[in-house]
Amino acid sequence: MAHRAASLANLDLITLAERLGRRCREHGLSVTAAESCTGGGVASAITAVAGSSDYFETGYVTYSNAAKTRLLGVPEATIAQHGAVSREVVEAMVAGACRESGAGLGVAISGVAGPDGGTPDKPVGTVWLAWGNAERQQAERLHYPGDRRAVRERAVRDAIVGLIRDIEAGHIETT
Repeated sequence: MAHRAASLANLDLITLAERLGRRCREHGLSVTAAESCTGGGVASAITAVAGSSDYFETGYVTYSNAAKTRLLGVPEATIAQHGAVSREVVEAMVAGACRESGAGLGVAISGVAGPDGGTPDKPVGTVWLAWGNAERQQAERLHYPGDRRAVRERAVRDAIVGLIRDIEAGHIETT
């Protein structure tokens, strides 16, 4: 699996999005994205591919905590206890996005892209990603070097790589 992830990392974003599309079609799977710090970058990359409406119907840009709660059902208490940039919040985001959209697989992203907003516990470049569906989620905390643009670009890339990884590894149930 590490070798496959390494080989995906060398592909450009459009090539990754095309590969995601092929895998979704092969498995009869729809995907969604719940994004905060990337501001719709994952949805933009996916929909840059012609025919993406076959497997991508909706995405969510939930930049504020209120939007995470209102659109995705993330409990206010979870945000208050753990912060928006946390495992618990991104797992709730991906579950909510899949539940609300009906997608079989989703990704959620919340992070501190900078240049401000970092704390000692969550410095600039800290990003949580979660993949899964309404019933099962897995999350990963990453730290990206660089400026705001670099952090956001890396998060978008890793989000799509994770979707491909989950499909190819059989971590999802397809229709």
